Amino acid sequence: MADNKATLTVGGKELDLPVLTGTAGHPVIDIRSLGANGYFTFDPGFMATGSCESEITYIDGAEGILLHRGYSIEELAREADYLEVCYMLLHGEAPNSEQYAEFKQTITHHTLIHDQINNFFRGFRRDAHPMAMLCGTVGAMASFYHDDLNITDADQRLRSAYRLVAKMPTLVAMCYKYNIGQPFVYPSNKLSYAENFLNMMFSVPAEPYKISPAVARAVDRIFTLHADHEQNASTSTVRLAGSSGANPYACIAAGVASLWGPAHGGANEACLNMLQEIGSVDRIPEFINKAKDKNDPFRLMGFGHRVYKNFDPRATVMRESCHEVLAELNIDDPLLEVAMELERIALSDPYFAEKKLFPNVDFYSGIILKAIGIPTNMFTCIFALARTVGWVSHWHEMLSQPGQKIGRPRQLYTGHAKRPFNKIDK
Repeated sequence: MADNKATLTVGGKELDLPVLTGTAGHPVIDIRSLGANGYFTFDPGFMATGSCESEITYIDGAEGILLHRGYSIEELAREADYLEVCYMLLHGEAPNSEQYAEFKQTITHHTLIHDQINNFFRGFRRDAHPMAMLCGTVGAMASFYHDDLNITDADQRLRSAYRLVAKMPTLVAMCYKYNIGQPFVYPSNKLSYAENFLNMMFSVPAEPYKISPAVARAVDRIFTLHADHEQNASTSTVRLAGSSGANPYACIAAGVASLWGPAHGGANEACLNMLQEIGSVDRIPEFINKAKDKNDPFRLMGFGHRVYKNFDPRATVMRESCHEVLAELNIDDPLLEVAMELERIALSDPYFAEKKLFPNVDFYSGIILKAIGIPTNMFTCIFALARTVGWVSHWHEMLSQPGQKIGRPRQLYTGHAKRPFNKIDK
């Protein structure tokens, strides 16, 4: 709502711009009228630009707050499962028992994919990156639902959203199985969302896969803690693609592509790579000193967060699951020993406290995924799996709002002014 106005003086002319305030967060100056007066704003990375109005997620990085529909992420991760969070993100309210049972059944019975999608995988090289396969197969799903892609129909939008949330674990598991040369495993309607994913990843025809409750609980938390994160790069990509009227599968494929960038979705993979670089516990002091040296290019991955200036609210819950999984599996892995010692030092060294370099959600999720046997090239796929519900929630919200326009950012042109063209023979 507009509470007051800001006065901007440009070229000797005063312009009154409305100042809008939301439920929480910074006031926003409405600059839509600038274009009609011959001016645009210049904001590389859109770091100071509000591109939309949303009721889904709120982040206060300075205070370490993350809310989904008003509920704190810590409470959701401890008290709700991933499908409850999915329902809430899509529908705005936490489900009652009847709504949850119906939603869970719908998702469960949408996990199976069309058998012809198997043929898509045969076109990929065996060593293709899993994100390349995921990006292609998600976009290809539009070819199987072409009679149900009317984005102006709210019911069709929700059906598409349900399909994407349900089928993403199946596709991600297929990317893994194809990579390692094992047969695809079909989903099981008897298992929970996280259990079903683990079974499709690790089960083989020769013997059943025993699902650890601690591991399933940790994976469900990983999904919950990555479900949405406001207007990040991939979510903004989905919204921008959706503003053109593109179908939901194309929009989510665009989100997958954006997430694939190492500056966005590769943080927990980068954390594991850092642990491999350190190699052993006895080398930790050397790398701690490198991290404290401003002139050294080495950086501790998985510590601190560019959004959360104090602490990552997701990390506390993820830390609990991390230690629970390691205790359950009792794995003898030098990298996990490095990670735990690094965590101990970071939580006790005054330097880290002063710099707010606490272990973040990527640090702990990377350790969990490593411990349960998921290779690092699959980490971003699992991130995409979890984030799909956030993407489709924002896509659905955007298309539900009146007055939406196709995205069309402006630019500051610094090229040549108009000049004559000389023919090549001159």
